[in-house]
Formats: sequence, C-alpha cells, structure tokens
Amino acid sequence: MDGDGIRTFPFPAELAVGGVGMQIGPMGSDRTWHSDAPLHRVHRIDFHVVMLFTGGPVRHMIDFAEYRATAGDLLWIRPGQVHRFSRTSEYRGTVLTMQPGFLPRATVEATGLYRYDLPPLLHPDPAQLTALRAALEQLRREYEDTATLPLSLHTAVLRHTLTAFLLRLAHLAASSAEASRQQDTTFTLFRDAVEQGFAANHSVSAYADALGYSRRTLVRAVRAATGETPKGFIDKRVILEAKRLLAHTDMPIGRVGAAVGFPDAANFSKFFHLHTGQTPVGFRAELR
Repeated sequence: MDGDGIRTFPFPAELAVGGVGMQIGPMGSDRTWHSDAPLHRVHRIDFHVVMLFTGGPVRHMIDFAEYRATAGDLLWIRPGQVHRFSRTSEYRGTVLTMQPGFLPRATVEATGLYRYDLPPLLHPDPAQLTALRAALEQLRREYEDTATLPLSLHTAVLRHTLTAFLLRLAHLAASSAEASRQQDTTFTLFRDAVEQGFAANHSVSAYADALGYSRRTLVRAVRAATGETPKGFIDKRVILEAKRLLAHTDMPIGRVGAAVGFPDAANFSKFFHLHTGQTPVGFRAELR
C-alpha cells in the first residue's frame, strides 16, 4: 500500500513472452496485472498501459476523472496514476504494457513517456488511427516471433518497433493537448465577447469575424467547451438576461426585448416562447 492506502502493482514480468519488459495482446476479462489485483478496485501500476479500443463505449477512471472511450480511441495510463476498470464496460481491442526502463533515456525523452500534463484519452483521426494500428500490429508480430532471432536481437527489434509506435502516440497526445489549449482560448474569448455584446449582437459570424476566427473554428471550440453550438450559447445568454429583467424589474415587455437585442416586441415574444415554452408575460406572471 502507498501512504494513501491505494495499492500499487508492479509490471507482471512473469507473464511477458521471453521475459522482456513489455506485453501486447488482446484485451479480455481474464487479463490481470497480478493474481491478487481486482481491476475494478482503485489501484496504481508502476508501468505504462496503452489501450486501443475496437468497441465501446468504455468508462474508465484515471486520477479520479472518468473518461469515455469508444472504438478507435486510445487510453494511455502512466506509472503511478490511480485508475480503475469499469465492471459494466466490455473492454475490446489491444492492450500494450511497458515496464519503465525498457526503453533508453533518449527514447523516453523523445516520446514524452512521463508527460503527465498530456491527456490520457486520445481520439486519432482516420489517417492517424490507420498508422497507429499498423504500428501496433507490427509490434505485436515482433513480440510473438521468438523463433527467428536470438533473445538479444529480438529485444532490440522490440525496442525499435515500440519506439516507432510511441513516437506516433506522443505526437498525437501533444497535438491533442495543443488543440485543447487553443479551443479553451478560443472559447474564452468568444464567451467574453458574448458577455459584452449579446444585447446587440446575436450573429455567430459577426463574433467570428471580430475575433479573427473562422466560423468552423468557433463551432469546434464552443462545442468542445460546452457541448452546444455558438448560436445556442448566445441564445442561452440572451434568454438568461431576459428572464432576469422580467423577474426583477417592471420594465414593459417591449423594453425588455429591446434591452436584449429585439427592437420588435413581437419578435422578442416569439424568440422567448421558442426557447422557454412560455410567453414573456406568462413567465413574469408565474413568478409573481
């Protein structure tokens, strides 16, 4: 047990073909790190795990955050991270485990093996997924081929093949982190712009132009941050302000509409009813 009472399991070297510092094979309910390691319990491991899924969805907890992976996604769990397998998810695909020290220091640094700031859940695009699958399949073939080379050469080939796969994986992880940071920045700027301008500006294109982004970039960033479209985000802020004015002031309906960007009271009433199922008058009356 560690100081926090969470058990850490070592790399299962006795299960590795040829005793090398890695394993690769299909996921399955019978796989375990140790005979005394219930995978559905919170635990740590002192080695790397990469899972490439061919089915899903799978819910997996890493460092007390739950991640949802589906076919084509990868999960990268690093040594020391707390995690737990789901009892209700069926894990299908390929799992790679790697013992610290199996790769030389230069490779460790080049592949960012200990970049704990990088996201554990990765979503490769179709081209990236094809390349990762091919690299992983080549690694599996080399791992299982223990007959054509002496152990020293077999291990060297595994290290080189594993390095090729990890370089692709590290590039994907770093690119995903950078894209996430860019999306966060884009959304923050959009959110602030909406807060300043929603009373007069309801146009997604106008916000995109003012911020210097394409409409598509704005859509991606807002969806990633909120799960909704930029138009939906704007409309929600307009409705919130309208509700505040209707609830806490005696302003006429027409003035409330004008205050949130609708000079025509009839258009404001249609907009409000569309988003709330109530008329402005009905909403105010219900509160009073």
